[in-house]
Amino acid sequence: QVQLVESGGGMVQAGDSLRLSCAASGRTFSSFHMGWFRQAPGKEREFVAAISRSGGVTNYADSVKGRFTISRDGAKSTVYLQMNSLKPEDTAVYYCAASLGVRWDAVRVRQDEYDYWGQGTQVTVSS
Repeated sequence: QVQLVESGGGMVQAGDSLRLSCAASGRTFSSFHMGWFRQAPGKEREFVAAISRSGGVTNYADSVKGRFTISRDGAKSTVYLQMNSLKPEDTAVYYCAASLGVRWDAVRVRQDEYDYWGQGTQVTVSS
């Protein structure tokens, strides 16, 4: 089992930045591929970003590429999502997810590949 707790959400204006954090506990952090997903009002949850167990491989949705950066800190068992140049269409509840993995440099982008989910943190971007 692993517990995931997100933080860092809030209300900002278009063009601002936010950094989301997701603290993991319960099992060895390095065992997990990590990802961020989001769900906007009235829409299905969608992939945002993923990072490999090693931290050396990342993958992003086209809509956030060049603006968002995912990273992980093994010493703190935490994964981050740095969000720059935020747009109103980034408004959503952001979820952290963890997937037990074997390969060191693989990333996972499908929701059904993830085993554990956080409770979500709200990000609201006004124009």
